[in-house]
Amino acid sequence: TPVSCCALLFLARLKCRFHASGVLGATHVEIEHHLEMGRKLLAAGQLAEALSHYHSAVEGDSKNYLTYYKRAAVFLAMGKSKSALPDLTKAIQLKPDFLAARLQRGNILLKQGSTQEAMEDFKAVLQRSPDHEEAQDQLMRANELEELQEEAHAAYHQGDYSTTINVLERVIEVCISPWDPESRELRAECYIRMGDPQKAILDLTPTTRLRNDNRAAFLKLSMLHYSLGDHSESLNHIRECLKLDQDDKECFSHYKQVKKLSKQLDSAEELIQQDRHQQAVDKYESVMKTEPNILFYTNLAKERICFCMVKLRLSLEAIDVCSEAHQRDPRNANVLRDRAEAYIFNQEYEKAVEDYLEAREFDSEGERMDLKEGLDRAQKLLKISRKRDYYKILGVGRGANKQEIIKAYRKLAQQWHPDNFQSESEKKEAEKKFIDIASAKEVLIDPEMRQKFDAGEDPLDPENQQGGGGGGGQGWPSHFNPFESGSSFHFKFHHN
Repeated sequence: TPVSCCALLFLARLKCRFHASGVLGATHVEIEHHLEMGRKLLAAGQLAEALSHYHSAVEGDSKNYLTYYKRAAVFLAMGKSKSALPDLTKAIQLKPDFLAARLQRGNILLKQGSTQEAMEDFKAVLQRSPDHEEAQDQLMRANELEELQEEAHAAYHQGDYSTTINVLERVIEVCISPWDPESRELRAECYIRMGDPQKAILDLTPTTRLRNDNRAAFLKLSMLHYSLGDHSESLNHIRECLKLDQDDKECFSHYKQVKKLSKQLDSAEELIQQDRHQQAVDKYESVMKTEPNILFYTNLAKERICFCMVKLRLSLEAIDVCSEAHQRDPRNANVLRDRAEAYIFNQEYEKAVEDYLEAREFDSEGERMDLKEGLDRAQKLLKISRKRDYYKILGVGRGANKQEIIKAYRKLAQQWHPDNFQSESEKKEAEKKFIDIASAKEVLIDPEMRQKFDAGEDPLDPENQQGGGGGGGQGWPSHFNPFESGSSFHFKFHHN
């Protein structure tokens, strides 16, 4: 009837739509199209696009062992051996005598260190094809791998870590089993016990990808980076562990410790950038309380406190803490540089020169300008101090402010004014001292001249003045000599 015909036509169209959408499966033509496109794209190196077509082919026909095998080939080309294994296994289940899949799976299992399972696949190939050369060779390699694994574990249990590493070198690097996480983890443990955490990190890092859930490796990596002082990388790894299981107690406990310390260290450096050096000192003292057991963080805290004390111009405190930091880390050029600056503030120029010279010994490339410039300045200051040191003349520290300088000047000027002395020899000696005192005040209250002096240059030294000087007497500027003949200057004291 017309009604039944319409109904049949409707059902036929609906069936076509379902086929097109993949709900009832793709047609043979469509599957062949996907396989052909996948083959072409794979040959062209367009792996992601090829994989997409093979996905469609597998979804269209889940009973075709070849589609699984071909998709596994794409996964292998993309370096995703873990993804290839299930497809090879499915192809073998659908066709147990599929030797190519058996051989490919055995090769992957061998590289992953699954010796027994690999042997089973190679033996299965040889049962059906006794003369198969590749299967014979790979079975021999599997036997060799098994012997090496036993040898490595025996050496490890005897505490012979060097031998264990040498054996595992053959397992991993000679490409018998480069994807074996267990061998890499064992070698990493040997490196840790031999005190080489950097090499342990190199071995553990790939194991996080070789195992589906390797929280233990992420935790160990985090702890290794933490012990080396790389708190940022430590935090990244422990977060990866918690992504796999947010309730992992060991990872969460370590995360809290790393997070706390990392926050303190970052905060301390921010305070230094903001020139809030006293708060930075307090923060680094908190760091030492948070992590008292790992020397790196204590040494780092001492180094940065040394730096801050210098910035605060607390010379004696800086010398003490810098000396402690130097004792902890004798080859730290930064500590030597900072202690040299503290010695300069304390007018101990010879010691400053010694520290800068020692710091430059540890600058193997000779590229640090701060050390070169610091040494030049310390040497100039030492040379000047042997002639005339304006801070010492007034008896003030290098951090003295203008008020302190004027106060010291008035006191000494009153003491050494020539009018206070009777004999001619005493007057001449007093005049010399008075000129030095007045010169010191003149230099140190003038920002530009003081800056030059602090940089290692005597602004009143005729040798440093254009045209050979022109000073008006014993280093006094020509425009102001209180004792020059005909001067109308009269010294007066002003008391606050």
